[in-house]
Amino acid sequence: MPRMTAAAAAVEILKREGVTQAFGVPGAAINPFYRELKNVGGVNHTLARHVEGASHMAEGYTRAKAGNIGVCIGTSGPAGTDMITGLYSAIADSIPILCITGQAPVSKLHKEDFQAVDIASIAKPVTKAATTVLEAAQVPGVFQQAFHLMRSGRPGPVLIDLPIDVQLTEIEFDPETYEPLPVYKPSATRAQAEKALSFLLEAERPLIVAGGGIINADASDLLVEFAELTNIPVISTLMGWGTIPDDHELAAGMVGVQTAHRYGNATFLESDTVIGIGNRWANRHTGYNLEAYTKGRKFVHVDIEPTQLGKIFAPDYGIASDAKVALELFIEIAKEWKAAGKLPDFSAWAASAQERKATLQRRTHFDNIPMKPQRVYEEMNKAFGPETRYVTTIGLSQIAAAQFLHVYKPRHWINCGQAGPLGWTIPAAIGAATAQPDVPVVALSGDYDFQFMIEELAVAAQHKVPYVHVLVNNAYLGLIRQAQGGLGINFEVNLEFENINTPEIGVYGVDHVKVAEGLGVKAIRVTDPDKLGEALEEAKKLAVEHQVPVVVEAILERITNIAMSKTVDMSDVTEFEDLATEPGHAPTAIKALKV
Repeated sequence: MPRMTAAAAAVEILKREGVTQAFGVPGAAINPFYRELKNVGGVNHTLARHVEGASHMAEGYTRAKAGNIGVCIGTSGPAGTDMITGLYSAIADSIPILCITGQAPVSKLHKEDFQAVDIASIAKPVTKAATTVLEAAQVPGVFQQAFHLMRSGRPGPVLIDLPIDVQLTEIEFDPETYEPLPVYKPSATRAQAEKALSFLLEAERPLIVAGGGIINADASDLLVEFAELTNIPVISTLMGWGTIPDDHELAAGMVGVQTAHRYGNATFLESDTVIGIGNRWANRHTGYNLEAYTKGRKFVHVDIEPTQLGKIFAPDYGIASDAKVALELFIEIAKEWKAAGKLPDFSAWAASAQERKATLQRRTHFDNIPMKPQRVYEEMNKAFGPETRYVTTIGLSQIAAAQFLHVYKPRHWINCGQAGPLGWTIPAAIGAATAQPDVPVVALSGDYDFQFMIEELAVAAQHKVPYVHVLVNNAYLGLIRQAQGGLGINFEVNLEFENINTPEIGVYGVDHVKVAEGLGVKAIRVTDPDKLGEALEEAKKLAVEHQVPVVVEAILERITNIAMSKTVDMSDVTEFEDLATEPGHAPTAIKALKV
């Protein structure tokens, strides 16, 4: 039997589980593992500038391509605690990443050794499993189980903590005979699928709610096929955006209290039957007024996690199933019913959804200086085509992006949906761009998100990871300011100051262009909306020429309220800006405005 260190065995397992890329920061307690990364070979490594950044890179990497599992690595103590935010983000959105941490020697774990912390206990609430391995011979089994858990059922992250002496201990391990464990995914039965679709037989205005579970299952093509077979409009959730192209005749927009379309909410409120697939009825989608969301409708819910069924509200029928398996059965049954003339005709209902899509639009074309954010998304729609992959996290910038941008493919909207940590965007964009260098990546940040982990731009410069980063700057915590309005305050949300080194930017404070350039990337500042389009085109060229990120900073008016519900009720959304009343008001809308 071959003998090798436990750390070498772990690297061999990574390779045989399909891992080719890792992100991390070395340190004393994890250096034996790094030695084996070098000696064994086969796993590329990107050196992050912050360990939290490495965890977000791993998540962006996973999300970009079906089958990927991002790996993040750090030394002991604060490296592990820094990655907790990344683990929380991953488990909240059902994303598998593997976090590997170094640890003090086993004999020192109870003696308050330098940078020794019970990271497994800290990580347990935000992982599917978190283990400190105390016996070197257990390392292969723990890694094998980790990949099994990450891929089985509802996907999610795992943490493995390796004491330094465990890493260094030699064990017997034969990589050539290693095999991954079979993946478990619950599967719908034919009877369950028939029962679910029977709700369509009495429906007049059905909808499909397509969630991120469809993307995780790599089943977006099946979702589109099912929708086309049945002629049922599709509402994408924020995490499911891209399951059906925005310009498809059955794409009915998004629903919710923030990241929603006027026409999406209006169509949903007209519906009488809803089939949710791979979604979790998140509160930014349903709102807190569940009566407004559910009243007068029957619900079928398909989710891979049994405990999700009935968690927010009780569906009329629930199925615990992988989305791909369920959709395959739905298609089989729908074809049979259609051939037998049993399937109802929903064409008039589908046409009405498209009518709302062509009439209920928000305005994007404004010529104001400083510019309104809506104009930024209009120019982005012009500059970036259907192959573009967008990456963003939270804030008014993300909410407006979901209202105005267009997405045409699964995994082309990579968004931290539930956790929403500021600073996520830059490292996640690096991870996504690393995963598929041939897919153009456009990151989007407000000024505060951009400043949180700005140091990771140097990682992209060092490792030659080009992408375009659109930075909308109003020198405000815009979403928090808007939320504080209901409390009658505007407190501790102002970021403005007069920068003594860059007086020409007035009160916009941080000179993002200088900082970005100091970190080795290119940057362009734009103050005139008519110059934004050419700046975005120049950014694309510079990114290719120099193989680094290019930041395009758009200086916005200080205060713009973005449409959302003040009452967290999807039937009660406030429109703060003028609506589109003529085609020129929304020239890049997915459908030409019908007046």
